[in-house]
Amino acid sequence: MKSKYKVIKLTGNSYAVLALLEQFGESTSYDIKQAIEISIQNFWPVPHTTAYEEPARLAAGGYLSVRQEEEGRRRRFYSLTERGREALVAWASDPEVAPPQLREEAILKVFAGGDPGPLAESRRAWHQAKREELTGLLREVRKSGDPSLAASERTLISGVGYHQKMLELLEFVEKPGDSS
Repeated sequence: MKSKYKVIKLTGNSYAVLALLEQFGESTSYDIKQAIEISIQNFWPVPHTTAYEEPARLAAGGYLSVRQEEEGRRRRFYSLTERGREALVAWASDPEVAPPQLREEAILKVFAGGDPGPLAESRRAWHQAKREELTGLLREVRKSGDPSLAASERTLISGVGYHQKMLELLEFVEKPGDSS
């Protein structure tokens, strides 16, 4: 029997969209873009177009349903289907994960001969600001007392820790000869 759905390969960005819809419920592409910016963008950067292209692709594969407004702006609202929820649960439960990717331009510039001092100073300011932003979001999540935000709390804690460790790494990069 032929499936009514288009066969598509699910990617990390596919699972990101599925997870956002699981967390935030029915959403437009614009809503998804906004959700990306305040949540996963801090640890899973995605192109801006993902919020607009990926939901339609996932709907074609049967992972999302689409409801379109009949009047007004005729926005499309996406929500998880049972197929999408099952795929998300299976993926999230799989203990196998791809190796992390570190793409830090400041470190690449140091490797290329750049002066570590100004590079580290510039990057330090960015990591400090990001750490403070995530700390503020973490305070808000904790203040809400909403148990459905437990996953957000854990990822925010991870983000704060990541930026703290990057600040420590930048101190090391500035001090040549110390490899401990």
